[in-house]
Amino acid sequence: MFPDDENGDVLRRMVSDGDDLSKPRDIDFVVVFSQEAAASLFADQIRQMGHQVTVDRTDTAEGFPWDARVVRYMVPEHGAISHFESQLAELAAHHGGRNDGWGCFSVPVVPDED
Repeated sequence: MFPDDENGDVLRRMVSDGDDLSKPRDIDFVVVFSQEAAASLFADQIRQMGHQVTVDRTDTAEGFPWDARVVRYMVPEHGAISHFESQLAELAAHHGGRNDGWGCFSVPVVPDED
């Protein structure tokens, strides 16, 4: 059903937890940076693309204390997530950053009422 990679693993877990992957929702993509200035420059580029982004110091990734959290409203589909992550990685690399994962709230499957 899903490719055998990190994104596929996450999506499989979501399905097994009862998530309705056909429903769009906000997905948070985290990109980490070693310097606040680099994270801010990246965030400016992302805003110009029309996406919401916040920059915070979280210290969750060793050596990369600054998080840029990019929000994109989309269906959690493997190809779309992987493609967007690739775009983010390419932009982040210009500023010394890297992807650090994604996440979203669950949208439960609603049983059909017959």
